[in-house]
Amino acid sequence: MANAETSTTGWGLIAGNGRFPFLVLEGARSQGIEMAVIALKEEAAPELERLAKRLHWVSLGELSKAIDLMHQEGVTQAVMAGQVKHNKIFSSIRPDWKLAKLLLALPRKNTDALIGAVAHVLEDEGIRLVDSTLFLKPLLPEPGVLTRRVPDTREATDISYGLGVARQISGMDIGQTVVISDRACVAVEAMEGTDATIERAGQLMRSLEGSASTLSRALTVVKIAKPNQDMRFDVPVAGVKTIEVMRSAGATCLAVDSGKCLLLDGDVIIQAANSAKISIVAD
Repeated sequence: MANAETSTTGWGLIAGNGRFPFLVLEGARSQGIEMAVIALKEEAAPELERLAKRLHWVSLGELSKAIDLMHQEGVTQAVMAGQVKHNKIFSSIRPDWKLAKLLLALPRKNTDALIGAVAHVLEDEGIRLVDSTLFLKPLLPEPGVLTRRVPDTREATDISYGLGVARQISGMDIGQTVVISDRACVAVEAMEGTDATIERAGQLMRSLEGSASTLSRALTVVKIAKPNQDMRFDVPVAGVKTIEVMRSAGATCLAVDSGKCLLLDGDVIIQAANSAKISIVAD
């Protein structure tokens, strides 16, 4: 059954990249909801066409077209799911008049300001953005250690330190991920995204000269939600790819926010972490 505060009609999905949009479509369908999909050409996977019954492609810059298509489909409530890389938003797109007007009016061009402004425009058009995890609540972890291996003393110390750093940078809407080693901050996420941040940390550690070092080569990744996280957009996610990137970078532990960070691949991400001897803990 659909959520008590929703109906099964008038639903839309604004789809970026990754598995997130696929999971939302499947989760909604399991509750008897068929969504009209607005897929972003620069980000969304072509395979969405095989899963969605109603799908329209738009460019990142075509806000007016996206709104018109949602009106045509009778969309009154929508989920925004899937990453949109910041460098694409601020690089080669050609904004239509509505998006250009929005961008010019922004006091800051960070994620909260930009997507929050888009949400306001949609609201004005009669389209309500809802919690992007509405159909995926089982993928939000409960507090505790999720893998077979518990964080060791060094990792636990790095988690504690990393949480403090991450709370600061996320509160400033800089990023939501930090990579730590021996209570030293090796990398901070900005526009590049989580995977690139972890990869950069691995490269930095490999660049250290000599096998003996005062800094441990093992990395701990801390990924959190923002203070007062708006669950309608930019919700932190991790998946099997995250584990693969961590293993390549030499990261041995992942700490996430319980109830606010989506583990996109469910049990599969836990199995992958166990195979790689990576500990995952939700705090």
